[in-house]
Amino acid sequence: MALQVTLKKGTLHFEGRINCTTAIMFITHVEYYAEKFKNIVINIDEVSEIDNDGMEAIKKLWLNALKSSMSFSIRGYGCKDIYEHFETNLVA
Repeated sequence: MALQVTLKKGTLHFEGRINCTTAIMFITHVEYYAEKFKNIVINIDEVSEIDNDGMEAIKKLWLNALKSSMSFSIRGYGCKDIYEHFETNLVA
């Protein structure tokens, strides 16, 4: 399934897979909304897969948000695993 995005009440809801095929599109969508809202909230409840390229895309967006002093948060099933992945990699 292709990655689909909808905006609901200021939150970007993604559905599908964030992988090597869709990672660039994922980054493009989030960066587009980041320019408009300056506060990014991503919901991944309907994301069925996040591979290494998807994690790198999320990491890139997160680092860009930090550099820009922008709020960046992820909600939904699996977000705790993503945060733990970042904490583990940043400590190492």
